[in-house]
Amino acid sequence: MTEHPLGVSRPALTVADLPEPEEVFGVARLGPKELLKFAVGPSLIALGISIGSGEWLLGPQAVGQYGFVGVGWVILVSAVLQTFYNVECSRYVVATGEVPVVGWGRVPPGYLLWVPLSVFVVIFAFIAGGWASAAGQGVYALVHGAVPPAGAGEPKLWAIALLVLVFLITASARRISRALELANWILVGSILVALLLIDLFVVPFGQWWEAIRGFVTPAAPPAGITATQLGALAGFTALASGLNWYVMGHYRDKGYGMGHRAGYISGLRGERRELLASGVTFPEDARNTALWKRWYRLLMLDMWGVFFVGAILGMLLPTILMARAVELSGRRPTQADVPTFVAGVLRAEYGPAMFYVALVLGVLILFSTQLGIFEAMVRVATDAAHATSPRLRALIEGDPRRFYYPFMIVLLVVIGVIMYQALPVSLVQWSANMSNLGALIYPFLLMYLNSRLPRPARPRWWHYAILVLNFLFFGFFFVNFIADFVGDPLVTF
Repeated sequence: MTEHPLGVSRPALTVADLPEPEEVFGVARLGPKELLKFAVGPSLIALGISIGSGEWLLGPQAVGQYGFVGVGWVILVSAVLQTFYNVECSRYVVATGEVPVVGWGRVPPGYLLWVPLSVFVVIFAFIAGGWASAAGQGVYALVHGAVPPAGAGEPKLWAIALLVLVFLITASARRISRALELANWILVGSILVALLLIDLFVVPFGQWWEAIRGFVTPAAPPAGITATQLGALAGFTALASGLNWYVMGHYRDKGYGMGHRAGYISGLRGERRELLASGVTFPEDARNTALWKRWYRLLMLDMWGVFFVGAILGMLLPTILMARAVELSGRRPTQADVPTFVAGVLRAEYGPAMFYVALVLGVLILFSTQLGIFEAMVRVATDAAHATSPRLRALIEGDPRRFYYPFMIVLLVVIGVIMYQALPVSLVQWSANMSNLGALIYPFLLMYLNSRLPRPARPRWWHYAILVLNFLFFGFFFVNFIADFVGDPLVTF
């Protein structure tokens, strides 16, 4: 069999053998050193986005105002459910070489509904630019030695400058995904090490224990917290709940499984590479089954060993620092000052050096998020347009870079305009609750697709049950957010 029909309205998947991991990564043997150097990567890009708005803005704000108990379990459940969801999204990518936004087009009634809708949902959810806006506040404070006054325009200019920096990073790359991996090795590594050292110096053991206890203690949400706040925390703990799929396409560009056969988006400095408009899958024989198991183990290692552990640390370390800052200052953060609240408290207690260290950390955290999100919006639109429009492929002569970079510039201008309209934390809360909208839709699309993969790649029954739990958990918060937005919430605390 040379074709594997899957779904509707898209060409059948061609069939070829899975590559060996050693072939993809160019090594004789895939040992621990090679795993770290070559196989780990897409999870770092996801983690760079993860350790951001939920961890530096929404989580600390919620903990700073309400404490850990009743909030922490939401963080843990969200992280576990999202990691399972990420694995299922990536399963499809590794088995077919198709990114999710293209795969959705195979679900009835077809690509004319699901592909444009999915591009719209991702851009609508993330175009607010709250991460760059909040990071701009941190840059302003670094430059002037003081938090910006209410309504200051200069932080917005710094935010736009950070978006331009994202453009320059991708433009200077040979292979965009690899450039993002390297950037996040530096950013995520620096963030986690620095946060750990600061927390060990500043936070007493009792607050460490209180935080850990809060993560594993089932308790009703604290009185006074709103459905929007709790839903935003659930949505942006780890990554972006139902919209996590928008980052999992990096497994294709990394060359995982059939992604090696499908191609990738190269940077301006890289050679032009063919990117297939439709995916490839593997035959159901003993050799390919064994290779699939190897690729799946690599995926599990990348997601659970790197992403999940990093996401939990990324939420724990900033939130206990915020809790300590609240205790030291006797004040609680507000939407307006949460991006620079910790830095201001640390300056009062420990001097200007800690002020600047905290500001640099905040800027790095929020910039790593905006780096991944900004690039991912461009990537999702590029993959969707390239895969579904033969006319566009002819216009750009099969080179997706000719769409990718002009679209990035347009998006940069639009985000720059939107950032002037609201406070950064308000923008991020809106985006987080829009992410929960995805949980009402995409788990079911994913079940449809993954149930039609070659048999060795299909999920077990309990994987479907966990996808339903994603729908129930995150979907509840979205429905409550909409009810709160238009009138009265379904549930109050």
